[in-house]
Amino acid sequence: MEKIDGLDRKILGILAHNARIPFKDVAAECKVSRAAIHQRVQHLMENGIIVGSGFEVDPKALGYATCTYVGMTLERGSMYKDVVNRLVEIPEIVECHFTTGSYMMLLKLYARDNEQLMDLLNNKLQTIPGVVSTETLISLEQSIKREIPINTDEKGNKQQ
Repeated sequence: MEKIDGLDRKILGILAHNARIPFKDVAAECKVSRAAIHQRVQHLMENGIIVGSGFEVDPKALGYATCTYVGMTLERGSMYKDVVNRLVEIPEIVECHFTTGSYMMLLKLYARDNEQLMDLLNNKLQTIPGVVSTETLISLEQSIKREIPINTDEKGNKQQ
């Protein structure tokens, strides 16, 4: 991955705080031209430093009241890709990770209520060939959600 400089980090910090901020405002805060900001952001996107763009929807606003993490154990780790191909078809799953530790896979999903969660577990997740067991952890409250710190160097040292 290509290195980023202080200006790139400053731009990323501003955009991480408010992705909808106009480039003219970013330029003013960084004391450079709007064209420079546009070029820098384009470069950051082309190099995979900025990935995706969009907005975040609150699942509760759509009726999904239960945020759940599910640890899954598989018969064999080599079954991971086949299981993922089945999980992709379940829209309530918003994240899937192949992990070390107690579980081979860790999922994050949303359900409207406990009844739907039970249906997802019993009739969708646990029926996938290769899934040996699941453990369900219901999130009672999300206390922290943020992007990775941007105003640090590669070694984790705080920059001005």
